[in-house]
Amino acid sequence: MRYLFVHQNFPGQFLHLLRHLVAEKRHEIVFICEPNANHIEGVRKVPYRKPVGAAPESHIASRELDAAVRRAEVVGHTANNLKELGFQPDMIIGHHGWGEMLNLPDVWPGVPLLGYLEFYYHTDGIDVGFDPEFPVDVSDFPRIRAKNAINHIALNLGCHGQTPTEWQLSTYPQWAREKITLLREGVNLDVCKPNPRVRRSAMTIGGMTIRPSDKLVTYVSRDLEPYRGFHLMMRSLPHLLRARKDLRVVLVGGDGISYGNPPAQGNWRQVMMNEVGDRLDPDRVVFPGRLDYATYLALLQRSDAHVYLTYPFVASWSLRESLAIGCAVVGSNTEPVREFITSGENGLLVPFFDPPGLARTIQRVLEDATLARSLREKARRYAEANLRMDVYLAAYQSLIDRLTGGAMVQRTAAAAIEALTRPPRRARG
Repeated sequence: MRYLFVHQNFPGQFLHLLRHLVAEKRHEIVFICEPNANHIEGVRKVPYRKPVGAAPESHIASRELDAAVRRAEVVGHTANNLKELGFQPDMIIGHHGWGEMLNLPDVWPGVPLLGYLEFYYHTDGIDVGFDPEFPVDVSDFPRIRAKNAINHIALNLGCHGQTPTEWQLSTYPQWAREKITLLREGVNLDVCKPNPRVRRSAMTIGGMTIRPSDKLVTYVSRDLEPYRGFHLMMRSLPHLLRARKDLRVVLVGGDGISYGNPPAQGNWRQVMMNEVGDRLDPDRVVFPGRLDYATYLALLQRSDAHVYLTYPFVASWSLRESLAIGCAVVGSNTEPVREFITSGENGLLVPFFDPPGLARTIQRVLEDATLARSLREKARRYAEANLRMDVYLAAYQSLIDRLTGGAMVQRTAAAAIEALTRPPRRARG
């Protein structure tokens, strides 16, 4: 088959599927994206230049759509160039979030298109207004509602969507859910797995040495920000550091903004250090930024208690991977986390807005070896039962087969009808 993938940041959510398809050695795979240095043997990248952003004179509520249709236009031109060079995909797969795929049905009518639909935005009841510390003014509601414009256009392309969790699916209106397949993402269990050997020697992260006798608490987020409970994690640390002198804390993440709004000044790490930094021991708390994948895995394998907090929003890959590694996870009692963790079984859940309670729960894990061992073992068993990569890829392949099978039957039938209705050629002679 001939596959076309689309995601502004190659390979995006499609790394494992791409590797699976490449390993089959029977597909032509093209990937339209912005330029980057990432590479997968067997995948031909076709870069496009990032378009200019939304027009400054456009209304603030429409700027995301403005940027999306500009990007769709650029990607559409790139796709047309491919078509003129003779490329005809049997299947198009991509992420709808940035609008890249909105014009592709015009380039290749009738080709099945499977779009990743990540989240449907609401003005109340989910992430917006969840945290009373950061109230949202009703004047911002039009902008939030307008963020669904791309969702609506994508859902009305006559194509199909997929999303990775029941929680994310539940954010979409009932009328949209029949167009979206739940594809639970898997984890590479051969890579993300427990490794007791990392506890036998010292480890250095962010300039801090973690000895085998130390207790290690870990926290991971792409960026350190309130959407992932960073402010509450920071407020729990003075309690923890007072309780245990052998405690070491590593908070992994960048200083950018992945979700939500930036602070009035600086970044959220600076804001929280201004609030609680004088009560933290810099020799026992470090911020190493973003880590390479091997170091990240080793850190989680060494962790004595791993903290995962989130607003009611999209669950991070680190939650799945920490369970697969067999971390003793302390998570927020919010919908995305409850889909993965049953409190007291494969992790512990705490109220999102309770830093002292979070500290007490982490301390409980650190001090109760029997509980910690049980949580780690059951976290791994949960991953083996629910996060297997082969099951995920088989479900993905089944959906692709269903979508392309119908389309190929239609194209074959159309070709047959054309052949039957074509005027007969005159015999020579």
